[in-house]
Amino acid sequence: VQLQACGGGLVQAGGSLRLSCGASGRTFSSSYVMGWFRQAPGKEREFVANINWSGNSTYYADSVKGRFTISRDNAKKTVYLQMNTLTPEDTAVYYCVADIVISRTASSYFWWGRGTLVTVSS
Repeated sequence: VQLQACGGGLVQAGGSLRLSCGASGRTFSSSYVMGWFRQAPGKEREFVANINWSGNSTYYADSVKGRFTISRDNAKKTVYLQMNTLTPEDTAVYYCVADIVISRTASSYFWWGRGTLVTVSS
C-alpha cells in the first residue's frame, strides 16, 4: 500500500486548506480505516482524525473538532481533510494513514504517507 498526500501549503490564520491522500497498491482495501496525524516542530506526533470504511463513523481530536472535516471517496481510494479556521497552532506536517483497525494511536497504523506541510501564518 502506498499513500500519497497533497494539498499542504502556506495559509493565513483563519483560512482554509483541503488535504487529499490517494491510496494505491494491490493490497489496499476500501475496508481500511483511513486517517490523519500531524507533527509540529519539536512536538510529538498527534492524532487528528480518522474515518471508517463506509464513512459513517468519524473521530476527531478535540483540538480540531468543529473546524476539520474528514471524508473519503472509496471509488477514488482517496481520503480528504477539509481544514477551516486554521490557526498557527495547526502548523505541522500532516500524515495520511491506513490500517484495518480504528484507533487514535499512531502505532496502530501500519501504512503511512510521506506527509505534507501545512504552515499557518499569524
